[in-house]
Formats: sequence, structure tokens, C-alpha cells
Amino acid sequence: MKDSLNSYTRGPTDTALLTLTIGDMFDQTVAQYPDNPALIVPHQNIRWSYRELQQQVNQCAKAMISLGIEQGDRVGIWSPNNAQWCISQLATAKIGAILVTINPAYRLHELEYALNHSQCSYLIAADKFKDSNYSMMLQQLLPELNDYPPASKCTLQSATIPSLKTVITLAESATKGMLPWQQLLGLAEEVSEQQLRRRQASLNCKEAINIQYTSGTTGAPKGATLSHYNILNNGRFVAENQKLSSADKLVIPVPLYHCFGMVMGNLGCLTQGATMIYPGEGFNAAEVLLALEQEQATALYGVPTMFIALLQHPDFSSFNLSSLRTGIMAGASCPIEVMKRVIKKMHMDEVQIAYGMTETSPVSSQTCANDPIEKRVSSVGRTHPHLENKIISANGELVPRGQIGELCTRGYSVMLGYWNNPEASNQAIDGNGWMHTGDLARMDEEGYISIVGRDKDMVIRGGENIYPREIEEFLYRHPAIADIQITGVPDLKYGEELVAWIILKPDTEVSEAELRKFCQGQISHFKIPRYIKFTDSFPMTVTGKIQKFKMREISTAELEL
Repeated sequence: MKDSLNSYTRGPTDTALLTLTIGDMFDQTVAQYPDNPALIVPHQNIRWSYRELQQQVNQCAKAMISLGIEQGDRVGIWSPNNAQWCISQLATAKIGAILVTINPAYRLHELEYALNHSQCSYLIAADKFKDSNYSMMLQQLLPELNDYPPASKCTLQSATIPSLKTVITLAESATKGMLPWQQLLGLAEEVSEQQLRRRQASLNCKEAINIQYTSGTTGAPKGATLSHYNILNNGRFVAENQKLSSADKLVIPVPLYHCFGMVMGNLGCLTQGATMIYPGEGFNAAEVLLALEQEQATALYGVPTMFIALLQHPDFSSFNLSSLRTGIMAGASCPIEVMKRVIKKMHMDEVQIAYGMTETSPVSSQTCANDPIEKRVSSVGRTHPHLENKIISANGELVPRGQIGELCTRGYSVMLGYWNNPEASNQAIDGNGWMHTGDLARMDEEGYISIVGRDKDMVIRGGENIYPREIEEFLYRHPAIADIQITGVPDLKYGEELVAWIILKPDTEVSEAELRKFCQGQISHFKIPRYIKFTDSFPMTVTGKIQKFKMREISTAELEL
């Protein structure tokens, strides 16, 4: 299997895996860097050292024990980015409760599904975010809340969510049937430090600590179940690969409910004593640029669409970003031209690309700061420590280096399984422990992996296999194009044709004919998009992942195909 001609690699194993719980790791970091800034949240006017954050976390953990939260109980959190999110993550980890991270964009049906499927006993909910009024939505979903007074430590008896006992609200005003955050914290007085230490000491790092629901684009969402061991080690290796230290300050504009924020961001910083900065409740280019400048941040995380928005902000050139050194662009295909602009214009000389999926905690490969520039902009790097990656054909055989196949990952980071769904777990993870990603990739002679696209994104036109990523990368070179996504639509003659959704840079114009001329003689005729749609935005998830299936649906309807 180690034959260099085959697409298989194993990551380095010289650094031992952590066998600590998240709570124990956090306490070790506090002991080492008590006065280092831990959490900065400008929109809440919060600046806490590691010691101060620990005080907040321990108070919350004791309050949760007082409330009756047991080890293994599911505690949902439905909120945008804020300090309470971070506190909840670490407090539930200290008492062994399983944090169910709920997409802030979820509506009632999706929320009901996640709470019932995970059998949540407790829910921490923001008051509102963007156009979602969580408090009102919860009263609609749980009419029984109106039977209780505000500031209630009630035990709900809900017909809709039978497992749910208590809703904790982050709202400042009293809300019927919900326990306000501050009142929750007041319950900590009933529990001693010794009780908290006993609970924390009883935990095992291999136990489940987090359930994250996948996007559900191919059916009902599935709850990827992750342990302390999974996500703490992954966050650590992501941070160490960037050489993050206690001197670094990381701006985290990606949602905390997703692995990018809570694992690569929060846990990555926690393992190194670095500073977490949440520039806003959700992504806002101006808030991010301001936080980068004011805090003299050294690192930034984001999906490609976020970096594009920062680079195109009208006041971009007025911000001093010279403190930036590194960061990660991930979560979606990273256009080469965007990467080059980030390195040049944002001073992120050591910016890296990471690849993975929620089911692998999430990162399984990553570029390095000292990788050649062409590798850093054209691949997702090499296999992470203590993991294995292989690329296989449709019949499960290893493919030679340079050939395209499905990427599979094995090692400590592979999830425990999908919550309460053994059938789906067995389909995703084979009998030898390999997680089948569904992503098409190729591996070069040096072990660098390039993602060609999702298996389901591949377009077959007249018998030709077309990988949209390749054409997207080519068209990014056009000076008028800010962003582009390509997918397939039905065609009677060829089976499928290509449609390109294009966002133009401000104050630029280009015609369909000019774009096709730009392609002619440069890429094969069958790769030139048949249809072109100029747009201001793409349909995407809250984490910035492009929903190509929605693009396909919209284009098929608009073109009356």
C-alpha cells in the first residue's frame, strides 16, 4: 500500500496524540498563560484573559450541573457568534454534556428535526439574529412556554419536542417560559468547585462531546458525532501547522456552530494559548477589516467568498493589515487567483489551505507555510499527522498517482458515527475504518492532494467527464470576474451542458460573447459554458458553501430546460 506509485499517504506521527479532555486541556492552557488575552468580542465589549475566561466557563459549568445537566445529556446551542457560545462550548465539555450545534439560519422545521433527532434536553438560544427572531420562533414551536412565567427554571412538557426540559435565552428582556443566561449563571452558587472537579475528572476523552448536523443536501441532515479526542487533536494540529503561539491573535468570522469556527478556531487557539477574536455576530467585511487593524491580528480564517468580499470592500485599501501573517482559506474550493491576491494585498504570506469535512473533525490535509507557492495555490496540501489518505477507483482499488478517484480518510479524526443512524454510519465508514468523502481528487508524486470536485458535481457532456473546478480556475483569470461557479443543466442532445454563474468586479462589464472568445483556443470546446448567468450572489449555506444543487435547479427553471 505504501508503493509511491499509488495514491496513498500517511501523515507524520512524531508528535503524540493528546489524550486529554477539552476541559483538562483548557485548564492546562490557563495555568500556562493566565494573563494572555483569550477572547475578544468587540460587539459585546468583551476582552477576557485566559484566567477570566476560565472563571466564566467554570461558573457556567457549575450552573449547568445545578440545573440538572448530566454527562451525555444533549445541550443544543442556536446562536450566532458571541462570548456565550464559547463559554457554552467549554462548559459543556467540562461536564461531559454533548453540545448540539445548530445552524443559526435554521427555520422551525429544521430546528424541530435537530432537537428531536438528537433528543436535546436543554437549548441555549439567542434572542434574534438577522431576520430570525429566535424567541418568537421558539414560542411558536413550543406554545407550552407561555404557560410559565418569565425567568423560569421550568421543566417543560412539550408535545413537539418531548425530550426538551429547559430553554436558556440570551435575550436581555424577560421571555415567558425561558431561563435568562444571567439567571442560569446565578445557579452556580449551589455547586462547589470540588463537585465540578469530580465531574470533570470522571470524563473520558474518547466519549462523544459534539453533534454537528450536515447540510442535508441529499436527504435529512445527519448528526456527525465527535469526541474530545477527535476535535481537540484536530484543532491542535491545524494550529501547529500554522505555527500559532500564545503571541498570535486569530480573527474568526466563520460561524462557531461549524467545525471551522469551533474546532479550527476555538480549540486551535486554546491548545496554543492564542487569542480568539469574534469580529461580529455574523460575517461583515467592514467589521472584519476593523478587527484585523485594531487588534493587530496575525491570523484570519475564512471561506473564499469572505476573502473576496474583503478584497472588494470599497475601503479595503485604507485598512492597515500589515500585522497579518497566516490564516486558513477553506470550506469551499479556493480559487488560485484569489489566493494570490490574499498573499499580495493582505500580507498573508503564510496563508494556508485546509481540506476536510465535518465527519473528519474536520481537517485531513493542509498546506504548509514553506510549501512552494504553486503547491499552496493549487492543492489542499498533504496528509495531516496521524491520518491516512488514499484515492480509489469506483471498484475500490487504489489509483496511480495523478489519476482521479474518490478521496478516503482514516485515523483518529474520523467521527464516532452519525447520531442514532447506524445505517448511514456504515455507508460512510467502511469495515476497515475508511471515511469515504465523496470528493474527487488526485495525488501527485510528492503526496500533494488536489480536489477536483464533488462526485455529484461532475458533469458528463456527451460522454466527456467535465470537472467544473478546472473551468472555474481558468475563468478566474479574466480581469472582470470576481467570482464564478459552474454546474451542469439537462440537455437533450448531450445529456448535460454547462452553465456559468458569474459575479463581476465593481464597475466592470463583459459580454457573453467576450467571455466565450476568452475561452476559445485555451480550453476544450466542450468545456466552454453553453449558458452564462450574471448575478450578484450565489445560493449558499451559512458557512459559505456554494449550493450547486440549487444553482442547477434555478438555472434549469430559468432556461426552461
